Amino acid sequence: MGDIAEDEASFYSNAEDYWREVPPTVDGMLGGYGSISSIDINGSKAFLQKFLGEGEGKTSPGCALDCGAGIGRISKRLLLPLFKTVDLVDVTQEFLDKAKPYLGEEAKRVGNYFCCGLQDFKPEAGRYDVIWIQWVIGHLTDEHLVSFLRRCQKALRPNGLIVIKDNVSYEGVVPDEVDSSVCRDLAIVRRLVDSAGLRIVHEEQQMNFPKEIYQVHILALR
Repeated sequence: MGDIAEDEASFYSNAEDYWREVPPTVDGMLGGYGSISSIDINGSKAFLQKFLGEGEGKTSPGCALDCGAGIGRISKRLLLPLFKTVDLVDVTQEFLDKAKPYLGEEAKRVGNYFCCGLQDFKPEAGRYDVIWIQWVIGHLTDEHLVSFLRRCQKALRPNGLIVIKDNVSYEGVVPDEVDSSVCRDLAIVRRLVDSAGLRIVHEEQQMNFPKEIYQVHILALR
């Protein structure tokens, strides 16, 4: 991935330009696959509920962070129903502006809307029970992803959890010139997680997605 890292500035600015042109809708957030949203959310909810609860080793349903939140699709359907407070972070201000009306009445339980790329975002230490990172790690270079995950680890409360949900390629790193991102294979993702000093405590494949898209895996990290 060295060639991308060398041209880091355009890797990030091209992605920002791409997302600036995307309509602030669920279909826009999902690249035209708005129809898979419910399948996606149900899979995520079943995964997350394995960890949430009161008692030893359980993750508290206090505060969650939605990374690459867009208009708040995941906050609305997954995180706000499960957590007392949710923060959103996204690089596109227009999406965050749309999130407030999109979330409706539940927007009152949003703590913060952060407009920032994840490569520059510094989550508050010890604030979050769950940090949810979905369909956005491909917008970070390897080095920035490792650094971001390290910052996320410091931002967790006791028994907190980082969740990555993303496409994985069959082999190696596959660049996407359209939205200026990459898709990594599972071995590379695992290696980067390990480099960040995190361990994978649970891993699943999201089922029932269209055959033509990459496999999507969910990883819980601590």
